[in-house]
Amino acid sequence: MGVLREVAAPFVVPGPSGVAVRDRLKHLTADDEQVLRLVGDHLGSLASRDLKARCTAGLDHDGDAWAERKRVLTGQSSSRWAGSITKATHDQWGLARRAQLAHVQSLEAGVRTVAHRLSLPVGEKGGGHAPGGYRREWHAKSRRLRVLQDRLEAVQADWQAGIVHVVRGGKQLLTTRHHLRAAGLSEAAWRARWQAGRRFVQADGESGKRYGNETIRVTPDGEVSIKLPAPLAYLANAPHGRYVLAARVAFAHRGEQWADRVATNRAVAYRIHEDPVRGRWYLTASWTIPPALAVPLSAARAHGMIGVDTNADHLAAWRLDQHGNPIGAPLRFGYDLSGTASHRDAQVRHALIRLLHFARRHGLAIAIEDLDFGAEKTREKHGRRKRFRKLISGMPVAKLRSRLAAMAAELGVPLIAVDPAYTSRWGAQHWQKPLTSKNRNTTRHEAASIAIGRRALGHPIRRRTAPPHDDQSDRRGHRTAQAGPGAPGREGTRPRIPGPRTRCVPPGCGAKAGDQCAQHRSGHAAEPVQLILSL
Repeated sequence: MGVLREVAAPFVVPGPSGVAVRDRLKHLTADDEQVLRLVGDHLGSLASRDLKARCTAGLDHDGDAWAERKRVLTGQSSSRWAGSITKATHDQWGLARRAQLAHVQSLEAGVRTVAHRLSLPVGEKGGGHAPGGYRREWHAKSRRLRVLQDRLEAVQADWQAGIVHVVRGGKQLLTTRHHLRAAGLSEAAWRARWQAGRRFVQADGESGKRYGNETIRVTPDGEVSIKLPAPLAYLANAPHGRYVLAARVAFAHRGEQWADRVATNRAVAYRIHEDPVRGRWYLTASWTIPPALAVPLSAARAHGMIGVDTNADHLAAWRLDQHGNPIGAPLRFGYDLSGTASHRDAQVRHALIRLLHFARRHGLAIAIEDLDFGAEKTREKHGRRKRFRKLISGMPVAKLRSRLAAMAAELGVPLIAVDPAYTSRWGAQHWQKPLTSKNRNTTRHEAASIAIGRRALGHPIRRRTAPPHDDQSDRRGHRTAQAGPGAPGREGTRPRIPGPRTRCVPPGCGAKAGDQCAQHRSGHAAEPVQLILSL
């Protein structure tokens, strides 16, 4: 067995720091839609110029430069619109920098993997933790290494110089312009999506101001009004350069929380955007919430756990008591990730809400792996295993993690994240066969959920070793269930008592006596005890 990496300790996942709700702007008139498009196009052009200025400044940007950018935008819009634009630009530039760093790390990992495999003899077999040498693809991989090195040098040069490449509206949509036939779009349909993606109609809230936002104001009864930029003030239909929409909003989700904030003039940020595919307009309201007090890990473990194994098409779960023993039958919460993004998102939410309702009904915490496949789905690591790469690429890890954290915090269900190392392998090794019977075929994923739950509870994944039998009748019974740490007579280190043929070995000096490291990983079982019958 190769060297095993250290397993990180489990931790309680903190709740979200903000919430967002959305409602459709119904019954908009043609004039309302025209005004929204004009405002969005004007502010979008200002946002594009500001983003260009920020990218040009690079690492030399400071507070004075930020103030100068805002001063330039204020004359063409307003002070509040300029503040929203510059803050959105700052956030977008920071996101691009983080994505650039992740790209650098991915390229470095690919270069290391390919260079290592090329340094090995041709056709050498790999181990469990490192791939072997290339065979027929050696020449192609040597060229691939040069391509990756060139890309890495270019990206590193941009990173050191502070140069980022950002596309307002999305790079994917921009690329689609050259493949309209494959995307099934006409030029007019693509143009509508492109313009909608580049519009800017969003404003940050400000506590103490009327209804928490002076720029985009929503009254408690749902009336929406917009402070028009200076060049478009002639379009106002209300005093003080405001335009009141004919639509009314009523947030079905968290509507009471929103109403409380609006009534007390606390900050609420709003964003108005168009869905050109459906021909609808939406209003999104968001605000920050105080961080919820995290439940101590000991309290979350008090009543047991639900171990959850994330897969490409379902969540495999199993309930465990506080000692780590599986209770009842395994659970399966399926979802279908085919179709549109909204359909996939709905499928994930439906699976999670069923899991959370089960946990809340039984007063249990949820244990889930802290997965991150950012560096795990590259072809440099998995080679020709395209099916496996497609499998892990299809797993909604990031979306599921964010959704589960938000929904669990709302329902008050503790969420514990554990290290995903070896859970599938050791779960199948120690739990799949014992829990399989003629009436139930335990899968590898269900066995992994037990391993995840036991790791969250602080127990080793390996099952307890059964004591030696008196005879074939097994009058002592099986004692393979997990016991609590304070239970009297629990199984611990058992010294090796020499038998009749090994009297030269003193008691307690066996090869495996006092060594219970296998309790925390796969490996040898505890050494059996040889009984001496005194005559």
